Amino acid sequence: MPSTGLLITFFITTAVFAYIPGPAMLYAAAQTMARGRWSGLMATFGIHIGGYVHVAAAAAGLSVLFHAVPTLYLVVKLAGAAYLISLGISLVCRKSQGPLPEFSAKPGRRAFIESVVVEILNPKTAIFFVAFLPQFIDASAALPVWAQFVILGAIVNLMFSSADVVCVMLAAVVMSNLKRSSRVERLVQRAGGATLIGLGAHLAFQKG
Repeated sequence: MPSTGLLITFFITTAVFAYIPGPAMLYAAAQTMARGRWSGLMATFGIHIGGYVHVAAAAAGLSVLFHAVPTLYLVVKLAGAAYLISLGISLVCRKSQGPLPEFSAKPGRRAFIESVVVEILNPKTAIFFVAFLPQFIDASAALPVWAQFVILGAIVNLMFSSADVVCVMLAAVVMSNLKRSSRVERLVQRAGGATLIGLGAHLAFQKG
């Protein structure tokens, strides 16, 4: 493994990246607003599981393809953006069913599956792992490079997910202070859907 000093730098840098508000936090908060706290937590779990796909890809060197084949990067990015926008539209157009229960298996399961797909279709996550992790890899260490990728990638994934959980809990607290009338519930649901549409549009038009 890398030296102690390099690992300390790794943890500090990862924590800074993890707790700076970003698209994943907004996505988790939007799911919480639209479907409730349990769905927000399940969405965070889905993002976490999807992240391991990118960790494995980085360890195998597959993510380098995005650099080598720009068209592939563009196709995956647009697919992810289209999926996010479609999720947002479905939430905006969905009819209100009254205040959401605190725990609901069906919306939570759906949020989990959707979030796994969203994360897998996010090429920027793959690029991040490929660009970030090699800075903390020690090629001369006894542990193989691919194993260092997996271990450090898992740590990054866990820290980013912890930040998303904090965001979900804060969003849930804000929502709990609102009167959950049918009208308010509908407005919150639409706001969550609009956030997802905005994230999808941002992903589609963002350069790089």
